[in-house]
Amino acid sequence: MLVAGVFLTPSAKAQNLFIAQTSEIQFFSATPIEDIQASNKRVSSLLNTSSGEIVVKMNMKDFHFPNNLMEEHFNENYMESEKYPNATFKGKIQEAVDYGKDGTYAVSTKGVLTMHGVAKERILKGTLKISGNQILLSCNFDVPLADHKIDVPKIVIAKIAEVIAVKSQFSFVPYQKTAQK
Repeated sequence: MLVAGVFLTPSAKAQNLFIAQTSEIQFFSATPIEDIQASNKRVSSLLNTSSGEIVVKMNMKDFHFPNNLMEEHFNENYMESEKYPNATFKGKIQEAVDYGKDGTYAVSTKGVLTMHGVAKERILKGTLKISGNQILLSCNFDVPLADHKIDVPKIVIAKIAEVIAVKSQFSFVPYQKTAQK
């Protein structure tokens, strides 16, 4: 699980912390020869509504593909998941959002996406929907493979897009600190 202290201000109160109860990141690679898609439903995320800070962490081996061979190639040949097991995003929502008021807000988050050992600053645009104690965040963005030094062998270059379309969805609920025994 995420270590809240890594990105959250020391004075953050528990009622300002929201944890992703459910989350999913999907990616899609479209080429004339083959479409490739995968999904990861084991993504961790925390949101600090006081500061707008957000952190996302995922294990690359938690992406699942339509067939095992695609999954094996993704982890061994492209992402090198043994060497770079996780991808992270640490950022801050740029707009002022009234988290106490139900509604839908267009937001942008400025932060750093670290994947395949390469950190790259990004501004991600998305939609934040507040309904009672639940916050839904969705964001679609593109990731050029070259930005993260992900090499595609020339023999399969026609089967894998140079820019991957990413969709993310998070359903946040208030973080409940559990008592330790």
